[in-house]
Amino acid sequence: MTHKTKGIILRSITYGETSVITTAYTELFGIQSYIVKGVRKGSKTSQGKSSFFQPGAMLDMEVYHNELKNLQFIKEYQWGYLYTHIFFNVVKNAAAMYIIELLHRSLKQPEANPELFNLAEGSLMQLDKGNDTLTANLPLYFTLHLATELGLRLHGEYGKETSVLDLEEGMFVQNIPRHQHYIADNLAKATSAINNIMFYNDLENIQLSRADRRSLLHAYLQFFALHIQDFGEMRSLQVLQEVL
Repeated sequence: MTHKTKGIILRSITYGETSVITTAYTELFGIQSYIVKGVRKGSKTSQGKSSFFQPGAMLDMEVYHNELKNLQFIKEYQWGYLYTHIFFNVVKNAAAMYIIELLHRSLKQPEANPELFNLAEGSLMQLDKGNDTLTANLPLYFTLHLATELGLRLHGEYGKETSVLDLEEGMFVQNIPRHQHYIADNLAKATSAINNIMFYNDLENIQLSRADRRSLLHAYLQFFALHIQDFGEMRSLQVLQEVL
């Protein structure tokens, strides 16, 4: 039996002489691995097909799915959304690769989560067409809202009596904790504001320096590493921090 589903490509590796194994985050089945045959042939019919499976690509797919197998097959595929800027703009591409890697490192089980899929899909679309400020702030937004969808929501919000964000507890608190995993004052205030944003366009109103964005990204990934086992080190972070 085949199923039609949207998918976001997370990574692809070569397989044999003409095929790839691609990891996709799908709307129906969560994270899945697929064999795609013939996309690396030198024939005219196959020319350009490998571009469908570059990280970040958003596809409409018809797939075979067997819950007993770890490797599935894609029957048909086409562009679900064709980027205008992400594959060609250095800054937008760096932000997109950060989002893709963060998804890949955070998703441990092949479980469907429509809200999380909508967050990833919507964030990539907005990144593609957003202005410079939205582009710079969107990785921060995505990281915090991904944490919420993964059950790691920050508790409370910034205030006069809660001006410190304890990253180990995931909570805004009054006093600086005894450990080093926290942010305070303006960084905690910005985090509270971004965490409460409901519409992407509101990111255009968040004014942060380059240094503040770097500090916040570092803190948020520290939060992920504290709460997700074997999270590892984000390879895309250095590139993103260099261009933002």
